[in-house]
Amino acid sequence: VTGLQNKTLITWTFGHSTTKIAEIYREDRIFNTSDGPDGRFRDRLKLNNQTGSLTITNTRTTDSGNYTVNIKARNQTTYTFNVTVYGSASQKMLISAAVAGSLLIAAAVGIYWICRRHRKTDQEGTDQTRNEEITYADPTFYKQKAQKPRSQQQLQPPAAQHHQQSL
Repeated sequence: VTGLQNKTLITWTFGHSTTKIAEIYREDRIFNTSDGPDGRFRDRLKLNNQTGSLTITNTRTTDSGNYTVNIKARNQTTYTFNVTVYGSASQKMLISAAVAGSLLIAAAVGIYWICRRHRKTDQEGTDQTRNEEITYADPTFYKQKAQKPRSQQQLQPPAAQHHQQSL
């Protein structure tokens, strides 16, 4: 919308042309924006009081829908726009990366916690084992006498001895 005259009334609507979101009437010094019935446009509508242009900042997918601008001056003109707002791929990637990062951090903390508990349990078990070893250790040492090696005698079978005697 360009070249706004004093007696020009501009009305912006959203949805089924019943929800008024902006209005300009210079003659009565009316420059209004509305958040909409559900508050979806809260603090995001910028109305140019020189041109009557409406800007939606920080657009969201919920801003998709039919917009109508009705201009009444000497004649009445109505324009209808069907606006579709798509979520940006980079925003989806950012959200996915944030979720993945959060899950990795949670997993790392969980693994650290489990390892720490396991290590603490092992140390407690090792301390008990060492105490048991010390408690049940027998401090007495025994010496064993060395045995003399037995001399081997040459034994001959009895038949061989008998044979030598008869000769």
